[in-house]
Amino acid sequence: MSDFRMFDTLGSALAAQTVRLNTVASNLANADQAAGSAEAAYRARVPVFAAVLEQVRGDGAAVGVQVQEVAVSQAPARAEYQPGHPLADAQGYVYYSNVRPVEQMADMISASRSYESAAQALGTVQELIQRTQIGRAHV
Repeated sequence: MSDFRMFDTLGSALAAQTVRLNTVASNLANADQAAGSAEAAYRARVPVFAAVLEQVRGDGAAVGVQVQEVAVSQAPARAEYQPGHPLADAQGYVYYSNVRPVEQMADMISASRSYESAAQALGTVQELIQRTQIGRAHV
């Protein structure tokens, strides 16, 4: 793998984890949003990743990742009986997002660790390239 492909691969990992972290932040920000109907309630977003395959050599080796889409969760909204609430429907229910904050926090920790690992790998690659070039200069 050439130096530039390593940068591309690690860069794609950093970009994907950034989208993942932003999605988690959006979900957490909307976790307690109330709505007057199940359809209007905020639905959790989930990034869908796909491997980027090598096209030049034709061997199909994975060389990165990309965000294919940010899907909307199909889990039902949480309904709470609150007849006095201004957003309550005719039956007295208020609908809240289907975001589960504990799951989102776990996903955030996982994404931040993945981001950190890719950033450390990027630093290691840069350091190895510098050492290699310094060694060549003295030969």
